[in-house]
Amino acid sequence: MRKGDQDVVDTTKGGSSGGVSLSKGQAISLEKRGGGTLTAVRMGLGWQSAKRRGLFGMRTREIDLDASAVLFAEKKPVDVVFFRHLVSDDGSVRHTGDNLVGGAGQGEDDESILVDLGSVPGHIDQIVFTVNSFTGQTFQEVRNAFCRLVDETTGEELARYTLDGGGQYTAQIMAKVHRSGSGWQMTALGNAANGRTFQDLMPAILPQL
Repeated sequence: MRKGDQDVVDTTKGGSSGGVSLSKGQAISLEKRGGGTLTAVRMGLGWQSAKRRGLFGMRTREIDLDASAVLFAEKKPVDVVFFRHLVSDDGSVRHTGDNLVGGAGQGEDDESILVDLGSVPGHIDQIVFTVNSFTGQTFQEVRNAFCRLVDETTGEELARYTLDGGGQYTAQIMAKVHRSGSGWQMTALGNAANGRTFQDLMPAILPQL
């Protein structure tokens, strides 16, 4: 879905204190409920290994999913934050560390990427968040996978996008944060892809910009 076609959800209205549950292609404006602009957000990802029946009953297999954030300027990648490069060169985006097995998948984050929106350089106009199976298992072996956006200042969950079902793929282009006028929007993407690292995903990322 192109930027001009997105369904933008207003999260500044209504009495609910919970985050918005996003569907694929939906966008939210990154503004505080009481007015004002968000200054720092956290993209959290969680997942669990799906139970599989084996010789000795139901069992799970550890799965190493990796979260990455690719920074773009005019549709060109200029930096990336992932488990081998935990802080962007400008310092505005930070990965909290690699989780090798997952396990939360029920609300807590297994991996998180922090974005200081006010410090993102002006030429950076989009940040795309991906998750890939470094160990090569497909998403058929994953359950309760989600990404959520949190106001890092208050801890309030702003939005959540949940992956439904599995699939014969090893990665997901989960969401993007992009400039909109003088502020920012988040859009849920949820596009399946294949690859063990963010480099493998670039051909699938570019059409989402």
